[in-house]
Amino acid sequence: MDVQRFERMTDFAWRLPAQGAMRVPGVIYASESLLRDMDDKVGEQLANVAALPGIVSAAYAMPDAHWGYGFPIGGVAAFDAAEGGVISAGGVGFDISCGVRTLHTGLMEADVLAVQEELAEQLFWSIPAGVGSTGAIRLNSTEMHDMLAGGARWAVGRGWGCEEDLQRIEEQGCMAGADPDAVSDHAKRRQRDEMGTLGSGNHYLEVQKVTEVYDAETAAAFGLRPGQIKVSIHCGSRGLGHQIGTEFLTRMAKTAGQYGISLPDRELACAPIDSPVGQRYIGAMRAGINCALANRQIITHLTRQAFARLFPDVDMPLLYDVSHNTCKLETHEIDGAQRAVYVHRKGATRALGPGHPDLPPAFTAIGQPVLIGGTMGTASYILVGTRESEQRAFSSACHGAGRAMSRHQATRQWRGRALRDELAQRGILVRSPSDRGIAEEAPGAYKDVGGVVESADRAGLARRVARLEPLICIKG
Repeated sequence: MDVQRFERMTDFAWRLPAQGAMRVPGVIYASESLLRDMDDKVGEQLANVAALPGIVSAAYAMPDAHWGYGFPIGGVAAFDAAEGGVISAGGVGFDISCGVRTLHTGLMEADVLAVQEELAEQLFWSIPAGVGSTGAIRLNSTEMHDMLAGGARWAVGRGWGCEEDLQRIEEQGCMAGADPDAVSDHAKRRQRDEMGTLGSGNHYLEVQKVTEVYDAETAAAFGLRPGQIKVSIHCGSRGLGHQIGTEFLTRMAKTAGQYGISLPDRELACAPIDSPVGQRYIGAMRAGINCALANRQIITHLTRQAFARLFPDVDMPLLYDVSHNTCKLETHEIDGAQRAVYVHRKGATRALGPGHPDLPPAFTAIGQPVLIGGTMGTASYILVGTRESEQRAFSSACHGAGRAMSRHQATRQWRGRALRDELAQRGILVRSPSDRGIAEEAPGAYKDVGGVVESADRAGLARRVARLEPLICIKG
């Protein structure tokens, strides 16, 4: 990226002034090094987002931003329905509500190292992974409807978890306003056999050890200390979310002209929030969020069962569950006034600061845990939301390392089998149904997650709390 296009706001914030069709400026939060390494497309896509009707304040990109479908991945933008604001299926993404949850285990590193191989096998055979993977759960029409309306709360009601889990999930495990009838039969058929599965791509389940603590007080409040073992699960709404995104992108592209919307990029297909298409998408998208929350809840149950075979007395409470690809109606202070806006976060994490009314009681005084996924060969991080983030980017932060090259480029540079062996020599056991999938997700294909997290911290989006490294990775 040409840095000269931007005005330096701070060492970790860069402003793209509004020009041409842009209604608001663009802002990228990143170190100068990360900004220089970003694809030029990130700047172009940010400018296109800034040109959409009803956008508020600015279009934002997080430090892990990279080129996506329409919106940059790592993009954040808010729209006001009262000012003709739009909702964009491309601004949410195909994997609706893809996200991360982290579980405590009460175990220490030595406990897991004693059974590392056996635990890896137990997890691999318990949790289906890979393209088109299916599980043992089959949903009939009634159960599908209930799942799409109820999310993780539905899963807990079926015995896959406990009430305490729901207190540690955004929206308490159930996104209100979901409309299962707005989801097509085709999308539902795709999901019928996929509940409780990881999927493919960058989805994973990792057994991780806490290696470093940066903020002792917050780490203690979150239950984190060096040497402890945690489990992180990264996946989303599987085939159902992808089908919703595909269908509504087509529908929005066809109807945009009817509403007088001039699309700077067809991939930014959108509709007015208050239009019939916009409202139907919101209902379907919220059902997709519930699908992802239910899916991660079932995988949590399967993970607990796998651990219990080796550690019968282990207790695995949930630290937190956050989603990445969403659009939510939220109230934010904008130009000194409280306004309700639809915040798109595509490859970005909500990061509520202390005192926010939407936080669970356990985090009211501290702020929200912000879970940043790494790669199977590097580190993941846990951060905490800050009050400053409200003004920086509608209480948002990065979501992961962010790709530095395409999957196709990665497969030309790495071989899955060799990568698996290399990681095993470093003490990281990888299990996956696909060597190609491992190569596509090679750690070297991603940005330096440490640099990304430092940028988020220094920009005031969220504050570093702890660093975790993988011991076992079940890769989709």
